[in-house]
Amino acid sequence: MKDAFSMLSDATGLDGTGIPRPIPIFYRALMASLPPVVRSLTNVRYLGLDRLPRNGPVILAGNHTSHIDPIVVIMGARVPVRYLAKTEHFNGGFTKFVMISTGQIDTNRESGGIEALSSAVDVLSDDGWMGIFPEGTRSRRASPPFLQKGKTGIARLAARFPHASVVPICIRGARKFMEPGKARIRLFTPIEVEFGEPITFSKWITSSKGFNLTEAEIIQIFDSKPEKIQQTMGKLYRRFTDQLMATLKNMGAP
Repeated sequence: MKDAFSMLSDATGLDGTGIPRPIPIFYRALMASLPPVVRSLTNVRYLGLDRLPRNGPVILAGNHTSHIDPIVVIMGARVPVRYLAKTEHFNGGFTKFVMISTGQIDTNRESGGIEALSSAVDVLSDDGWMGIFPEGTRSRRASPPFLQKGKTGIARLAARFPHASVVPICIRGARKFMEPGKARIRLFTPIEVEFGEPITFSKWITSSKGFNLTEAEIIQIFDSKPEKIQQTMGKLYRRFTDQLMATLKNMGAP
């Protein structure tokens, strides 16, 4: 008989594509050459680097106000991170070249991003690192608070890999460096990237600060009718996502 967390994983309905996703050579070369250039043009400070996991699959989840967000996160993580990137970035030109050559994942928001999540399953199955902005897109609010409501795709992915580390990331100052919708870049603007305490879906669902279920109670969920199971899973996804966004807010996400 499967254990509670294997049953949770199966209930997400997320399967990989089966397509190998090795880290592109160009990505490794870029990671060796780009950080010094970016550091020479920015004023980035990192907090909580010691909280980053040393092994296993990892999901990095941060607030999103600027195009520079994934760049500074990857620089801090110092490992190749694949991001779910909107389809428009793959339409052509230099942006398309960067997306493909670094192994980023095309996300079609109109289709709900299911294919993208399947590709993310491939990455995490190989103990890779995935970067996700739970808001789904950059915040274009004209005034604070810029943090938007999170979408539940990240919770579904975390439930698919219940023992994977989910690391909340608070990025402050990036919007002032490069504001959405504007071409101007304010060089040397201070940016802070703070890595929070990792959490796994398995620990969250059994924690008194999470959904507070025992493993036996989790197994009981799957004795219900399919519609009831999906309804309960939906509640889990929503609660996990809302608490993650609350964590980002408490960390100081603008």
